[in-house]
This record gives sequence, C-alpha cells and structure tokens, in this order.
Amino acid sequence: MAVYALTGFSLVSLLSFGYLSWDWMKPGLVADVATDPMEKSLPPTFTRPPHIIFILTDDQGYHDIGYHGSDIQTPTLDRLAAEGVKLENYYIQPICTPSRSQLITGRYQIHTGLQHSIIRPRQPNCLPLDQVTLPQKLQEAGYSTHMVGKWHLGFYKKECLPTRRGFDTFLGSLTGNVDYYTYDNCDGPGICGYDLHEGEDVAWDQSGKYSTFLYAQRVSKILASHSPKEPIFIYVAFQAVHTPLQSPKEYIYRYRSMGNVARRKYAAMVTCMDEAVKNITWALKKYGYYDNSVIVFSTDNGGQTFSGGSNWPLRGRKGTYWEGGVRGIGFVHSPLIKRKRRTSWALVHITDWYPTLVSLARGNLSNVQGLDGYNVWPAISEGKESPRTEILHNIDPLYNHAKYGSLEDGFGIWNTAVQASIRVGEWKLLTGDPGYSDWIPPQTLTNFPGSWWNLERLTDGLKKSVWLFNITADPYERYDLSEQRPDVVRTLLMRLVHYNRTAIPVRYPAENPRAHPDFNGGAWGPWASEDDGEEWEGGWEPLKSRNKKKKCKICKLRSFFRKLNTRLMSNRI
Repeated sequence: MAVYALTGFSLVSLLSFGYLSWDWMKPGLVADVATDPMEKSLPPTFTRPPHIIFILTDDQGYHDIGYHGSDIQTPTLDRLAAEGVKLENYYIQPICTPSRSQLITGRYQIHTGLQHSIIRPRQPNCLPLDQVTLPQKLQEAGYSTHMVGKWHLGFYKKECLPTRRGFDTFLGSLTGNVDYYTYDNCDGPGICGYDLHEGEDVAWDQSGKYSTFLYAQRVSKILASHSPKEPIFIYVAFQAVHTPLQSPKEYIYRYRSMGNVARRKYAAMVTCMDEAVKNITWALKKYGYYDNSVIVFSTDNGGQTFSGGSNWPLRGRKGTYWEGGVRGIGFVHSPLIKRKRRTSWALVHITDWYPTLVSLARGNLSNVQGLDGYNVWPAISEGKESPRTEILHNIDPLYNHAKYGSLEDGFGIWNTAVQASIRVGEWKLLTGDPGYSDWIPPQTLTNFPGSWWNLERLTDGLKKSVWLFNITADPYERYDLSEQRPDVVRTLLMRLVHYNRTAIPVRYPAENPRAHPDFNGGAWGPWASEDDGEEWEGGWEPLKSRNKKKKCKICKLRSFFRKLNTRLMSNRI
C-alpha cells in the first residue's frame, strides 16, 4: 500500500498558485465571441435602471475562492471582487431550496412554509403561489427577466414553473441535481428521469452539452438578442459545483498534482465555472451592457466537505447552522458603485437582495408587505451602516429533536431540543442539533475517502442543546459562552420566540407516485393540474418516452456513496 504525506502550503504559495499570470480579459473555453469588446469603462451614470446579473453557485465552499487563500484558481472572481465590494459578513442558508426561496421572495423560510429540508422531486410542493417574486417585481418595473440554471423551487404544477413565477425565459433544471452531460436525475433506485427544460418544454436536444458551458453560452445569446437600452435581469443559477463531480478533462489536468481525487475534480469544476463568469462579463462588455450593470455573486450554502469542498477555517459544512454552512461568499461588481475596491463588513443576508435590487430598478415596494430583507445598497455602494442588525438563520420544528434539549434548558420559554439559530448583533445562538460540527482543513491527503481529512474533532458538547458565540470576536465558533452569559442566551431565546409566533405551518407533503418520470414521458416535470390536490390514487399507466433514455448510471453510484458515507460516519462516532 502506498503511503502518502500531507502536503503543506504556505500562504504565499496558495496565493500564487498560478492564476496571477492569467489574462482574465481574454475569453476562455466557454466563450462564443471572438472579437475584443473591452473598452475603458465610462464614468458611472445612474440615468437609467441598471442591468442586473445575479450569479448563484451551488455548494461552493467558503474557502474555495482565490481571495480566501484557496489552492483553486478563480482569477475572474478574484478580479471582479477586487474591483468591486467584497461582502465578508454575508449570510446564506445551509441548503439549496431555502437559499433560493429567500432570494426570490425576500422572506425567511418560516414565512413561506419551507423551513424544513428541501423540495423533493416527487413532492407536490413549490414556492407558495401567493408570493410575489423578485422577477415579477422587476417585470413590473419594465425589466426583461431571464433565468438560466437550477430552479429547485418545485414544479409539480405548471403554475410553479419559472416562466409562471416572473421569468420571460428559462433554460435549466427543475430538480436539485442532475448529471452535467446527460441531465439524468435519479430520486432513488429506478426513479430516474431527464431534467433539462427550455421554457416549459423538455430540452431533449441539449443533452450531451456540459451544463456550465451551456448556461454561459445561453447568457451570451440573451445579451446578444436584447437591447442594452432596455433594462434586463438575468438570474444565473449554476449547477456547479454540486455533485456529481464532473468536469471537462482539460480543467482536471490543471490540478493533476492534487493527490485527492475528489478535491481535484471539484477544483476543476470551480475553475470552469470561473471561466464561465469571465465569458458572461465579456458578453456584457461586448454588447454594451457593462457600464450600466450590477453583477452580484453569491454562493447558496456552505461546501460539502466529503465531496471536495472546503469551508476552512469555519466550523461545519453544508446542511449545518455552523458558520461553515451559512456564511457565504459574496461580492458586488459594478461601475455604479461609489466606493469600489474595498471589503465590506456590513451585515447582509440573502433576503436583502429582493428589496435592494427592486429599489435599484426603481420598482415599487410599497405594496409588498412582510419582507424580511433590507435595502443594503447604501451599505454596499457608499460604505454606510447596514440597516440589518439580526438574522434568523431558521427554526425547523420537524428536524430531529436534540436528545438532551428541553423547555427547562430554555428558561421555560423555548424548547432547546428544536433546531434553531439566530444572530443578533455580535451574538449567535444555536439550539437543538446544529449539524456536523468539526473544523475541516483543506483536503490534501490522497486516500479517498476514509482518511483524507485532518479533522479537529469536537470533544465536548455531545450532550448539549444550546451554544452561544460572540461571532464577531470568534468567527470560527471555538469558544461557547452559553454558560458564562445566560443573560444573552435568554435574550436571544426571546427573539426566537418572537419569530416563531410569526411562522406559518411547514409545507412538507408526502411524495406522490404520480411524479415518477415514467408517467411523464421519461422526464421530470409538472404532473398535477391546477385543480389537483396533494393526494393521488393509482390508475396511471407510464407514458411512452419521446426520447428513450438509458438507465441512469448515477443512481448506483449515489447509492454506493450514501452507504459508504454512512459507514464512515459510524466509524467516527
């Protein structure tokens, strides 16, 4: 058996991992333009509503960007962030659907009924139809609106689809994760279907194209066919860098010296996505949008550490309420920013983009009640103080209750067995089971997947249900102050009680067998009519698929890795 050594990197070597010599202004492999449109930016003018490009990446870890000291090459993102405003006190949600729902509604999960888990492919569930979405408000303000990428906000009825929720056009997937080339998605053994859609139709003809390439090229085509004199909003929700770990070989080759195979593939996917962003920026300049544009970049949740991601030096990972799950990468790049080239520590949450972008678009927010977000543009552009002073990370009454939590531990006002988290000022409180809590340094060992982490294991707290941190002084959550500051614990518990009184019932219906792709021509898509309820009785026959699909190969692989991960977790406990 080969013996592998832990490779150490100095900060200098990490920051000079080859990308500093790249010319970000040249189009990369994703580009579909050939001429040089790059011209000196004109002085910013706010005479017209700005073009808005919102880029959301999937499962990109906090550490996995060049300017956070990563060994992954992201020259475009680094350059855009350096010339704009880096958001270093920016928060998202720990998993996919919650972040996306809060972005598009400006409301906490407890106010949309989506406070538990994600929307599963076979659930008769979607973003509540009574919510006025961000793209709908931008349409009201005269914007052309387009979505490219991952939806993951439900699709059981046609009324739930992106084109019914405010987007003029849509190219992307409806479920949570698909194969990057074949667009197959399996929701269990034998429950597989195709998931790439153009508008409300299945895009069978696009199969075989790597999604990161496909989505960047679609954005370029949208910009080429639109007039820069008319405002446009493009929501680019990359599938990257969610599993499965797939990347074109030329990107993997750049990381051939990385011993860890998962990290190598993951790094390749991040760099490929970075080049896609470069080509979107290139298209903005080529077609005359850039000088009056605002580019927002955000991750959707923390990185998945056993799939190549890294949130170091933060604690935890995707799916947890530790900082590694909810503290995101975020920045804004725009010629319209008054104070550029700086780092902002203003408190910002993903719900804030709704009122911020609608305000930038000169839209009307007076008829929108109950928003949890704030307009943070003055904080971003001018360096003013953020209007936000607290964040409800979530209250999930359905998540497994902590074994050692009780109402008594919550001063008689809160059951600490319930999973919840809130930040007020510099303090952060967690109750219940916050999720996997280790600190995981960047993966550098080659043994996959058993011993590839040099874990800093948590040795206490296994019988706890309350944690308190001064997150400003202790952003890595190493010093629990719950016993020293019961007064602060009580104050934050009262805030949880306040929010919980405003929560609506959880929407998490049972899966419906009618959603099976075999009943819908071999593809994932709407299966219920407007009059259908959530209950369904049998009697359906499978429809003949328009495009006969091969058996989903990734189902067996996912099953294998689920079993493997379960074994690994049991060995560590």
